[in-house]
Amino acid sequence: MNKKIVIIFTVLLIIILLGGYFVINYFKNQEQESVVEEYTPEEEITEEQNRQTIVSLYFLEKETQELAPEARLVDIKEIINDPYDKLVNMLIEGPKNEKYSKLIPENTKLNKTYTEKDMLYLDFSSEFLNYDKENTNAKENIINSLVKTLTQLTEVNSIKILIDGQENEDFSEVYKLQAS
Repeated sequence: MNKKIVIIFTVLLIIILLGGYFVINYFKNQEQESVVEEYTPEEEITEEQNRQTIVSLYFLEKETQELAPEARLVDIKEIINDPYDKLVNMLIEGPKNEKYSKLIPENTKLNKTYTEKDMLYLDFSSEFLNYDKENTNAKENIINSLVKTLTQLTEVNSIKILIDGQENEDFSEVYKLQAS
């Protein structure tokens, strides 16, 4: 009987040792597989890719009739000297996505932009006044599109709209970003 107990004990001990060995190896392999390897891009990032940034332009979403951001990748060199001109002209051009509609009236030109303190002055051509006056939200949507797009730039807190260098009664207010 003692021999039987010794054999059973020996077999159990061997099973436990082998099981322990395999469990330890399994966890070591898992640990090695989960080590984060340094990512090596398949291609080098070009100087041009390195100079790009994302801006949000606000357009009217056709389905919901709400303002929604459209992200655009822009070369920093294009935007660094005249960021306001670049962003407004992108709004004038309209959205790339078919789900959005253009808000600024056709043939509108941006005459110039300039800042005084934290206010941005936008001087548009008279075509800017050709918005749909029958649509009660049209003017508000244009203003909010401009304000939301331009106040992304940290130095701008409000905008003033001029038409051919003059104040216009349709856009006589100073427009500030509304807290959402």
